[in-house]
Amino acid sequence: MSIVSALKGDLPQQARSLYRQLLRQGEQFQSYNFREYAKRRTRDAFREHVNEQDPREVQGLIQKGLRELQIMKRQTVISQFYQLDRLVVEGGMSGKQSGKSGDIARQKDTGWD
Repeated sequence: MSIVSALKGDLPQQARSLYRQLLRQGEQFQSYNFREYAKRRTRDAFREHVNEQDPREVQGLIQKGLRELQIMKRQTVISQFYQLDRLVVEGGMSGKQSGKSGDIARQKDTGWD
């Protein structure tokens, strides 16, 4: 087996591994919007280059993805410093815990009506 064919067989595995790492890291964001953006951006980038055949171009894309992964890791750490309330679209319980029974205290709507 030549080095070129060995590399050719290794590149798809590297790409799949990078894809999984990017999706997993995207799930670490505290903010729903950032989580969804990271997932959508990762999927779109991989779909855009799914038919790439040139090994040098694929290797360049993998290197770019690894740089993006490092950036995402730094950003997820930073996002964990800020506590945000869950959005309605995230599901689950929202509001702040209060009282002895653990009931949910809803904030009063302060609209104009």
